[in-house]
Amino acid sequence: MAKERGLISPSDFAQLQTYMEYSTKKVSDVLKLFEDGEMAEYLQGDAIGYEGFQQFLKIYLEVDNVPSHISEALFQSFQTGYCLEETVKQDVVCLSDVSCYFSLLEGGRPEDKLEFTFKLYDTDRNGILDSSEVDKIIIQMMRVAEYLDWDVSELRPILQEMMKEIDYDGSGSVSLAEWLRAGATTVPLLVLLGLEMTLKDNGQHMWRPKRFPRPVYCNLCESSIGLGKQGLSCNLCKYVVHDQCAMRALPCEVSTYAKSRKDIGVQAHVWVRGGCESGRCDRCQKKIRIYHSLVGLHCVWCHLEIHDDCLPAMGPECDCGLLRDHILPPSSIYPGVLVSGQERKISKTSQKTIDDINLSPSEALRIDPVSNTHPLLVFVNPKSGGKQGERVLWKFQYLLNPRQVFNLLKDGPEPGLRFFREVPDYRILVCGGDGTVGWILETIDKANLPFVPPVAVLPLGTGNDLARCLRWGGGYEGQNLGKILKDLETSKVVHMDRWSVEVIPQQTEEKSDPVPFQIINNYFSIGVDASIAHRFHIMREKYPEKFNSRMKNKLWYFEFATSESIFSTCKKLEESLTVEVGVIRPNPISFSVSCVLVSSSTGALGNSPYS
Repeated sequence: MAKERGLISPSDFAQLQTYMEYSTKKVSDVLKLFEDGEMAEYLQGDAIGYEGFQQFLKIYLEVDNVPSHISEALFQSFQTGYCLEETVKQDVVCLSDVSCYFSLLEGGRPEDKLEFTFKLYDTDRNGILDSSEVDKIIIQMMRVAEYLDWDVSELRPILQEMMKEIDYDGSGSVSLAEWLRAGATTVPLLVLLGLEMTLKDNGQHMWRPKRFPRPVYCNLCESSIGLGKQGLSCNLCKYVVHDQCAMRALPCEVSTYAKSRKDIGVQAHVWVRGGCESGRCDRCQKKIRIYHSLVGLHCVWCHLEIHDDCLPAMGPECDCGLLRDHILPPSSIYPGVLVSGQERKISKTSQKTIDDINLSPSEALRIDPVSNTHPLLVFVNPKSGGKQGERVLWKFQYLLNPRQVFNLLKDGPEPGLRFFREVPDYRILVCGGDGTVGWILETIDKANLPFVPPVAVLPLGTGNDLARCLRWGGGYEGQNLGKILKDLETSKVVHMDRWSVEVIPQQTEEKSDPVPFQIINNYFSIGVDASIAHRFHIMREKYPEKFNSRMKNKLWYFEFATSESIFSTCKKLEESLTVEVGVIRPNPISFSVSCVLVSSSTGALGNSPYS
């Protein structure tokens, strides 16, 4: 395996993933160019040489110059000698292996990835692979798993067991239907392939791979997962299992809305074994011996942790705990059919209508929040903060009702605003940078809401100037989200001046970048400040791997500011810029390099423009 040979480092693999994140190409697009397009000259049967491999990376990653140490290491890792015999030559790699590997890494549904990888090796297109060809697919899966830091020693027997189940008649061949059916029921494999976690409310867990910093116990077999080992954890209920136990896991206990009339209005505790991270019982205040076995219970709504023996003393009703002001419990969300006068109970058919048919949540579900609460609508940009956003998304899905938490990369802010449209006294929390906040505020402006909800910010960006002036801090550094939510509960609503800007070009034939937003939330600048920000934006789009942390981003701003001060690209700005305020044209202003209209107290990474 590549990792055993030490050919590519974890940091190089992370950089490779960043390239893929920003690329618009699919493996299938590149394959067409090699099979019957302009890249066909590099193909040697089913193999390509190093030059062809470099062209593959250049086109697929949309990067002119992939670092040589990465391309060389990747090329060597594919030299496994698994190409068709007649094409195996020195210094070549199998194009199918390369395509299979990258298709497993790129976005998309696991079912589509399984089908694509199968067809890659089904060269005669008869819908059948022999066991050795399926082994090639599994080799690429194992390679991906290693670099994603999975415990391959656990994954390998799972895939081997899957292969035994596929070839049930011992014929040594596998059909496409058998391959898809087996892959779709192997939970660790689906998670590895990037299973899109969606709310179905049908007992499905929302699994994510997790490496545990302390010993924990599997909820199914109750044996230890081990310090530093990886297992699967459900985002909704914290149910934890070994990779190999996931397929036999009990259904998820969490329901995000009421499915019968008796469940409306009063929320009951939902207890799940284990997950008692504090190690202390909230009822008797004694220790829970979490390091010895699977003990204790935690409620997924109020987050109380208790001994098993203390359960009889707990009442059935759940008040949603310390975060009750923010939470929409399932008892507050229900299908409209339950209050429409129809006597029929909600069935599996009607549940499918809500979860699977293309109805918006606002059309299918009604919301009646607990009195005197302020339900929180959370928007998260997973790409913000050097992947901090993804972890924040997972945590909020557990702390709140998952139906309150929206991933901005999927559908934008509109579905969340529609869902909460008629909810009284709700608040919004935006987890992202200033650009994300501007996006949400502009969408609110266009949504014509009955009332404009107050907006708080969890700063995940680089500068976070808007969050600074609203006293939410200069950047999230992993603080306790529960404490942040309590701070939000007691925070004061303030009004903020916002300005509209209209750019009217005098020379319409001259090309330029469009203005990102029509509303000024922080500041609007012309000149050196705008030049620095524009150069930063262009460089980040071209080389995203160089902008993967807040500190690196600040260093880039410093470099651009330094070069701007040396070369002075905005000299004599006043000769081509006139400022009018209202209908009054002031006397010439002595701004030689920049004109900034300020709406907030800080700008340019927290610096005050007034000092």
